[in-house]
Amino acid sequence: LQVGDRCYEEGMYEAAKLLYNNVSNFARLASTLVHLGEYQAAVDSARKANSTRTWKEVCFACVDGEEFRLAQICGLHIVIHADELEDLISYYQDRGYFEELIALLEAALGLERAHMGMFTELAILYSKFKPQKMREHLELFWSRVNIPKVLRAAEQSHLWAELVFLYDKYEEYDNAVITMMSHPTDAWKEGLFKDIIAKVANVELYYKSLSFYLDYKPLLLNDLLTILSPRLDHSRAVTFFSKDAMLYAAESKDAELAETLLQWFLEEGRKECFAACLFASYDLLHPDVVLELAWRHNIMDFAMPYFIQVMREYLTKVSASLKSNTELMLFIVYL
Repeated sequence: LQVGDRCYEEGMYEAAKLLYNNVSNFARLASTLVHLGEYQAAVDSARKANSTRTWKEVCFACVDGEEFRLAQICGLHIVIHADELEDLISYYQDRGYFEELIALLEAALGLERAHMGMFTELAILYSKFKPQKMREHLELFWSRVNIPKVLRAAEQSHLWAELVFLYDKYEEYDNAVITMMSHPTDAWKEGLFKDIIAKVANVELYYKSLSFYLDYKPLLLNDLLTILSPRLDHSRAVTFFSKDAMLYAAESKDAELAETLLQWFLEEGRKECFAACLFASYDLLHPDVVLELAWRHNIMDFAMPYFIQVMREYLTKVSASLKSNTELMLFIVYL
């Protein structure tokens, strides 16, 4: 054995090959065969040596020699050891062999000793290099991945639909809803949103979802309200929609619509909304109509700021008119 080692160290690999073969030192024989470029024989010797160290040595040599089929055979004996997985992945990735690494991990998933690290690292590789395969992988194996690690990878790769899927499985419902509202084109799905919004912990998301539906899916708002109504503060919800109603009335430039909204606020006893609407639709309202409504409902105090503004504008216009008339008279006298 010592003679074989000396031959190996001095680069006399053919001689070392014969000596190691004679004493059945398959680990050293595998190393020698790698140096000779006899990769298939090296794999056969590694199988007889059956040690992780030898499998790694031969695997990495096959990768360097671009013998990826043989490298995969070796790799399948390495990936089953969780503490060896990182080195293997780094070796492939550092050399740019992403396709070959993905193929190796895909082949390893069916092994009896497949572990969470393998499923997790494959998901991360998919997120970077084959995003189209990520969703199917998660649907099949979400319970076998390290969800926090895969969540970070999905977010970094902007895979919003996959991110929502993982948040849902991880019971981070608030983040799932926020992601769907932030990236609706990729992540929002009607049934999924309605299912998850009912599970969120932060009640503020109820009102944000209402605003989101008003902007993004107004025709589906009633469906959302059916789910949320038992959970909403109805007073706050009315105020929320009152703001939108006031904005809509003001933008419509329709005086009749604005006055109808004023009457509705009074019928519902929402005096604060009545006062806010006076200014939101200020240019559309007729002061005599406002005065009558305020008097009939005994809420002149709520209307007074509006009338002060009306009076100020009126006096400003009268003052400007008098000034203009005075200047005109002086001009006539001068002539």
